[in-house]
Amino acid sequence: MKHALSLSLLSLALAGCATTPSPEKVAGLNEDARKTAGGLIQTLGGELKTALTASGPGGAIGVCKEKAPQIAAEAMQKTGFQIKRVSPKNRNPKGVPDAWETQAQAELEKRLAAGEKPETLDMHAVVDTPDGKVFRYAKALVTQPVCLLCHGNPDSMPAEVKSALASQYPADKATGYTAGQVRGVLSIRKPL
Repeated sequence: MKHALSLSLLSLALAGCATTPSPEKVAGLNEDARKTAGGLIQTLGGELKTALTASGPGGAIGVCKEKAPQIAAEAMQKTGFQIKRVSPKNRNPKGVPDAWETQAQAELEKRLAAGEKPETLDMHAVVDTPDGKVFRYAKALVTQPVCLLCHGNPDSMPAEVKSALASQYPADKATGYTAGQVRGVLSIRKPL
């Protein structure tokens, strides 16, 4: 009986070790997530600049609404990551942060307030969920001056932007930012 119990405990311990990723695997996932996030932000920024030049700020709203999900879907297809943009002041109703994303944004805001450079504001963790361990990554979305056309003080927004936001996002909360604030996070996850 003692022998059977010892074997059961050993099996449980080994099973637990098998599901814990090695530090090297986590570092690799973090590097892949960082590259993916950087590529997404760069691609979306390019699309926004093109839309702003071609059709003004009102046209840029369509990029965030339609092209950003397409860009994320392409990256998900290539990497196997689950990717979304979230914020407690979300514009897209699907962009509400979960508990981990909320904590991540709060931590990234503290780091920004402490003087860390915006481009280095990211973090990762391996978290336990009811379905197993999940790699999580968050990259701060720091408000740039050009972002204020659609995310700044509503009283300062062009009429075309106000109209487009009212029609496309009637429950919009993603305004009132100033340049340099963390507006949300790019969230990446992968079950392990």
